[in-house]
This record gives sequence, C-alpha cells and structure tokens, in this order.
Amino acid sequence: MREAQPRGGTSVGLSVSVVAFVVVLAIAGFFTLGLIAQVDAGQVGVIKQFGAIDEKSPVVYQPGFHLKLPLRDELITVSTRIQKEQVDATAASKDGINIHTTLATNFHTPSNAAPSIINRLGTGYKETIVAQQIQQVFKDVTGTYQALELIQRRQEVADKAKSLLTERLTPYGIIVDEFTIPNLEFPKAFNDAIEATQIANQGRLKAQQDQERARIEAETARIQAEGLASAQKAQAQTITPEFLQLQAIQKWNGQLPAYLTPNTPLPFIGTAAAGVSSTTATPAPAPAPAAVPVPRTATPTAPAPRP
Repeated sequence: MREAQPRGGTSVGLSVSVVAFVVVLAIAGFFTLGLIAQVDAGQVGVIKQFGAIDEKSPVVYQPGFHLKLPLRDELITVSTRIQKEQVDATAASKDGINIHTTLATNFHTPSNAAPSIINRLGTGYKETIVAQQIQQVFKDVTGTYQALELIQRRQEVADKAKSLLTERLTPYGIIVDEFTIPNLEFPKAFNDAIEATQIANQGRLKAQQDQERARIEAETARIQAEGLASAQKAQAQTITPEFLQLQAIQKWNGQLPAYLTPNTPLPFIGTAAAGVSSTTATPAPAPAPAAVPVPRTATPTAPAPRP
C-alpha cells in the first residue's frame, strides 16, 4: 500500500507558486510602466541616460507618450509656458534713499534650451538664477537714479532693468518677456517731503495761472479800447460838415416850420452835430405902414367978384 503524503506539502508548494507569480507580474508591470514616458501639454521632456544629459545630442520629447528604457532613462519635464516670478526687492537710490518694491517678471524657456538649463542649473533654476538676477538688476539700475527720478521715470527704470535682466539670462537660455515695477515704497519722511513739495508746486502753479489770466484780461481790455478809439477816430474823420448837411437834406421832409423867429437856425430833422453852420432864415421885410386917411375939409369958396 502507498503511504499517504502529508497535505501540508501541497499547500506550501501552492503558496510559493502564487508568490512567484505575483513577483513576476510586478516585475513585468514595473518594466511595462517604465517603458512609457508621458509629457503634458506646455512641457518638454528631457531624458537623462544613466543620470547624464548629452548636450550635443540630447533626447527631448515633445508633449505626448514616448518609450524609454527602464533603469537607464530618467524623464525630466521642463515647462515651456510663460511663467511669472514675483520677487520682493530692496535697493538704495543714488541719493541714498531706501526703496522697497515687489518686482514682477514674466519669462519662458524655449524647448531647445531645456537640456542645457537642466544640465547647468537643475530643476530649481527659478530660485537659483531667475529670482536672484531680478533682485540684482533692480539694485544696479536704481542706484543710478535719484529717488525723485525713480518716481517720475519709473517706466524708464523698468525698461532698463528688463534690458539688463535679458542680457544676463539669455546665456542660460531663459527669455524675459516682461519686467514691471508695480509700486515703489519710500520712507515716511521722504513721502512727507514729496507731499509738501507737491502742495507748494500746486500753489505756485495756481498763482502763475492767476497772473496769466489777469495778463490776458488786461491785454484783451487794451485791444478793445484801442479798437474803440480807432473806430471813433475813423468815424470823426468821416463825419464832415458836408456829410452832415447831406444827411440832413436826405432826411428833410421838405416842410419848413410854420413860424420862424429872427436869427433862428433852420432845423433839420435828426441833425444835431456841433460845429455845423446853421442856415438862418432871412427875416421878412417889414410891411409898409398903412396910409392914414386924411379927413377932408370944405374948401372955402372965394367970393364972387362983384360986378
């Protein structure tokens, strides 16, 4: 008769088989997943082979799925979108006034520069190079301006800082898109002095405006007076005795006054100019005295001669 084999040996063998299967499946899954490299939109993938990047012929993956060898290849993604970096910065002006501000910089990394950036600066290049250079260029530029000039020419300061930052980051393959200085914070004493100066300037400007207004009004009055005087002079030269006589004749209705006293000027309607000789009416001849009737008396008759 056969001897019965212990059941425990069968269970142990089955367990070992299951464990081996799981291990093989895990290894297969690991290698399978390790073969796939995924790069998201707005990024590029840089492949490190055995921990190094060959800058002469780098392996760069565009967005999508790609194959890589496990244990040999390492995928590092680099953003190619425009990134914004805000940096708190403090600097001194040319006249020694401390200035604090928050600088805003937009930049991006071209896909062809990603291998060099990762190889030379690493993945933390924003903190190690970009932020540091933003602060430095702000100090370098503000040190060439007076504090008041920084307020009056802030856009010019920002443009110079952007140009200098571009000059320093371009060798690393980083492109500066925009550099802005949202505000400038000065000490309270400086702000008070600026406010007092503005008030004084406003008062001076108002006084100048008042003076200019008074000058214009006086000039206007003088021109008007000269114009009126010229008009009166021209009118006086035009109004001659003959002209007034003609005007009187044109307005005369042809009727003489009903009564005239001796030496009374002939009245013309609408004429009253001084210096015009008046035409006097010739007095009518005095009427001849009426004949006084002589009373008739009887003529005495001579006596007839006696015979």
